[in-house]
Amino acid sequence: MKKQKMHIYYDPEADYLEIRFGDSTSSTYEKIGEDTFVRIDKETGSIKGYAIYNARKGSSLKNIQVEIPQDILNSVD
Repeated sequence: MKKQKMHIYYDPEADYLEIRFGDSTSSTYEKIGEDTFVRIDKETGSIKGYAIYNARKGSSLKNIQVEIPQDILNSVD
């Protein structure tokens, strides 16, 4: 099984956090909470990551819970 990688990017100036699973694909974003979006692969409909705005400033974001796709969990040693 090909190991999936999780990519984490944070832009402190924009206070933007992005978490992406696997390779980048053509995706759409769906709002799932205040300043929180899930990234969905256009072709497969699978979760490809999350985008969080105001990650440091947002008081409502102190406890973020997101779903990790099963294929990512399966690729962890």
